[in-house]
Amino acid sequence: MKSIQIPNTILILPDIRSAQNVGSLFRTGDACGVEMIYIVGITPAPLDQFGRANKDIAKTALGAEQSIPWKKVASLSVLIATLKKNGIQIIAIEQSEHSIDYKKVKVQKPVAFILGNEVEGLPKTILQKVDIVAEIPMNGMKESLNVSVAGGIALFRMLAI
Repeated sequence: MKSIQIPNTILILPDIRSAQNVGSLFRTGDACGVEMIYIVGITPAPLDQFGRANKDIAKTALGAEQSIPWKKVASLSVLIATLKKNGIQIIAIEQSEHSIDYKKVKVQKPVAFILGNEVEGLPKTILQKVDIVAEIPMNGMKESLNVSVAGGIALFRMLAI
């Protein structure tokens, strides 16, 4: 039986609304050594169901959408359970009453990072399934960052790039 190759660093993008954010996260993922991206729910994929390129993703990804393997999956809960069963640490980047400062997170590879929807974030039901909820502290009037900016900050810091 052939053994399964488990990526060291995974990015999970559930219900991201903006194709530009997805493209930006592909590009940042490439810069940080992400080896696999899972696209869940309404998140636009680099290719549509007919194999046509998403021009908005391509515009911001600048080719990273072609260099990082990606897969569209139906269920975030099933994906998390499968990854955990394979020994992958799951870290959500989200604000929560149980979150810890992202600078204090000890990443253990293999690892998967989950970034939530631009407006709603990640649901509590998902946060209960992850190993760590990491939060980027906010000092200004706004309570959150753009998802692609938060992803870049978190990935670069937590992966010590």
